[in-house]
Amino acid sequence: MGIGYSFHMAYDEGLAERLRETLSNRADVVEKKMFGGLAFMVSGHMCVGVSGDVLMARVGPDQYKLGLKKEHARKMDFTGKPLKGFLYVDPPGIEEDDDLAAWVALCESFIATLPPK
Repeated sequence: MGIGYSFHMAYDEGLAERLRETLSNRADVVEKKMFGGLAFMVSGHMCVGVSGDVLMARVGPDQYKLGLKKEHARKMDFTGKPLKGFLYVDPPGIEEDDDLAAWVALCESFIATLPPK
């Protein structure tokens, strides 16, 4: 490994591929490595992502409490303290394509309220 080697957490390529398919109808999606995984930026804003085998969902402050009540969703505490408006969704909560699509749609609807970057 030696000098210049940077450690990065692997992410579930299968989930990343499912997110690509779910977002394939948009022209404003950019993939970016962040939060130790892969983030999908929509209109310049972090929208959804993959960290390990977990979905990172940016649902925004209004949907945050509701999102937490959903099965398999939990606070996104990447840094040790929860990020406002972000949730982790564990694999059982996104097994079905419809469930994944519903989370992505929730995140897209929040991003739509933000000014484009």
